[in-house]
Amino acid sequence: MAKILKGAPVAAALSDALTKRVKRLKKNGIMPTLAIVRVGQRDSDLAYERGAVKRCETAGIEVRRFVLSEDCSQECLLKTIRQINDDSKIHGCLLFRPLPKQIDERLVCGALLPEKDVDCITSGSLCGVFTGSQTGFPPCTAQACIEILDHYGYVLKGKRVSVIGRSLVVGKPVSMMLQSRNATVTMCHTKTENLAARCREAEILIVAAGRAGIVDETFVSPGQTVIDVGINTDAGGHLCGDVRFDRVESVVASITPVPGGVGTVTSSVLAKHVVEAAEKQLGEEVC
Repeated sequence: MAKILKGAPVAAALSDALTKRVKRLKKNGIMPTLAIVRVGQRDSDLAYERGAVKRCETAGIEVRRFVLSEDCSQECLLKTIRQINDDSKIHGCLLFRPLPKQIDERLVCGALLPEKDVDCITSGSLCGVFTGSQTGFPPCTAQACIEILDHYGYVLKGKRVSVIGRSLVVGKPVSMMLQSRNATVTMCHTKTENLAARCREAEILIVAAGRAGIVDETFVSPGQTVIDVGINTDAGGHLCGDVRFDRVESVVASITPVPGGVGTVTSSVLAKHVVEAAEKQLGEEVC
């Protein structure tokens, strides 16, 4: 039986550490604040917003909501982004996407200052991930994968890691983040030849393909650690990952569940990024 790498203990540890850092910021006159920008009322956005607000409140972070109608104009949304950029009391911004089709998403994302981009939607933040600079912040989900591995004591240096997925949300950034920790990374995707064989060779397998159940027992080998980033809905309407947990769990050494794994940690990483943004404003010598 595999060790189940639950997200809740990771999130709790992050929250405990953040509470202390937030207290230090407040003593120095800074209230770490997150702006949430939501266009419309999508259920998935509302669910994530509730979780993010709860996590931030637990850590002592203030949240300001900017809610626009589904039919809002591009200029109206850009005005909101500019307002957030100009407000020195707002340290981070979470913009829910995808945006309605009347809005140029790339233009709007590019309008946000990288230093307030706590979920890597700007080219500046992406540049920071790929160059190793301190510009902006990595995507919260990609960072959550690293936080889980760190929390459970996995050493990344020298490890063979296969990543299935090449999106800018998880696959590509997490590959770069792993390499910055001196892991040896093989980037794969659904068109990779002999995909199962590439995955079996890894010591750590991170699956972010966005395809329910793509990984079964033929993709894994004994002793592996599997991080399942996928969030899908099966035929019965239940949440499931990209990994066939029922077939893989008996083979590998450890695995994250879905739900209850990576997704549980993501909002804590968001809160962590807001605190880091506030600390940068205050000055590294204080925090």
